[in-house]
Amino acid sequence: MTTSREVAYTVLRAVHEDDAYANLLLPRELARTRLGQADAALATELTYGTLRRLGTYDAIIAVAASRDVDGIDPAVLDALRLGTHQLLATRVPAHAAVHESVDLVRRAVGARATGFANAVLRRVSERDEDAWLSTIEAAARSDDERLAVRFAHPVWVIRALRRALGAEGRADELLDLLAADNAAPTVTMAALPGVGEPPVDAVRTPQSPIGFRLAGGDPEALIRGSGGALRVQDEGSQLAALALTRAVPVRAGERWLDLCAAPGGKTAVLAAEAATAGASVEANEISAARARLVRRSVAAVPIDVPVSEEDGRTRAGRSSYDRILVDAPCTGLGALRRRPEARWRKTAADVPQLSLLQAELLDAAVGALAPGGIVAYVTCSPHLAETAGVVAEIERRHEGRIEQLDARAVVASISRTPIDLPPQADGSGRAQLWPHRHGTDAMSISLLRRV
Repeated sequence: MTTSREVAYTVLRAVHEDDAYANLLLPRELARTRLGQADAALATELTYGTLRRLGTYDAIIAVAASRDVDGIDPAVLDALRLGTHQLLATRVPAHAAVHESVDLVRRAVGARATGFANAVLRRVSERDEDAWLSTIEAAARSDDERLAVRFAHPVWVIRALRRALGAEGRADELLDLLAADNAAPTVTMAALPGVGEPPVDAVRTPQSPIGFRLAGGDPEALIRGSGGALRVQDEGSQLAALALTRAVPVRAGERWLDLCAAPGGKTAVLAAEAATAGASVEANEISAARARLVRRSVAAVPIDVPVSEEDGRTRAGRSSYDRILVDAPCTGLGALRRRPEARWRKTAADVPQLSLLQAELLDAAVGALAPGGIVAYVTCSPHLAETAGVVAEIERRHEGRIEQLDARAVVASISRTPIDLPPQADGSGRAQLWPHRHGTDAMSISLLRRV
């Protein structure tokens, strides 16, 4: 019978060997192995907990092994990471954590590495987490490196987050943000407006008017039972879609476009809102596989949503639209709670190329706006080069032809309770959501209108 540790190890290996995404692979592994609820919860904690704190664990393993982790067999290293997480961050008994991790090594590479793995993990078990953090922080060469090993964020990410918070005059919130990135997010759900209603015992979310959290039970059963009218969706994603649909009153007959639609959660919210208001929605996604996700996502909505499979930079100009959502590809630094491997895959060198693509997509969307039309530029990243920098470039290119709306005021008008959205240092109307402050992904929302 497959164990929780084996499932977690399988996912870790796929993430590091095949560039798999844990949030996509883990549910498939849980379904395949049919683990019970408690074992599935443990496998989830082991997988995500290990991935979130990978940098910290690697620094600890390097000390315990007296060698750099680059010199350790990758299959052995993943077992050591998994064992270290159990020893320092869970209630798993030390002897079980060591024994099961060594057994994973034996099955992965044979008996030759078991002695090494056993010795490393026993050294790890000799100190608690605080003692290990003191040890690895003492070896850091700067304050940012100390934060990097303590909070398991690359130095470049820490600096980018500090600058983004500083743009709001809130740089002193950095430690709270780093801690929030390492906490498991609460499961938030959405009831598509006009299509689904939350269960009577659900707890409504503080900000999104369509969001709720379950008082208990399996969300998958609720999703299946609702036919997709109820689904898991971060509250920040809900607010980003609603900011476009509710920025100004909808006129019947409006045409909307979701330019980079996958996986389709925001598309479904747009479509549900459009169905109520008498608007139409089209979607586009360059990847055929991801376009299929969009089609499945909008199946519960009572209007037809055509999904094209083209490069958004050319697709936008095929027609004229009253509202366009540009949920652009980005570094994903705003979703590190739920996609922890992103912090280890991206580098600072990725940002210029992504920013160029983002600007090209937004430029194409602005060019496709009908007079008075609005584009929502959204990224699941707070990095200023991907947010404020891109919008500033598009405003420069289209000077006199577009104006920036106050997205903060729009989001505040949507929110069910008062929401803390401080002004941006650049004087823009951009709204920035945060995990530590709002309990959402770090979603950036800008609204541009063609004048």
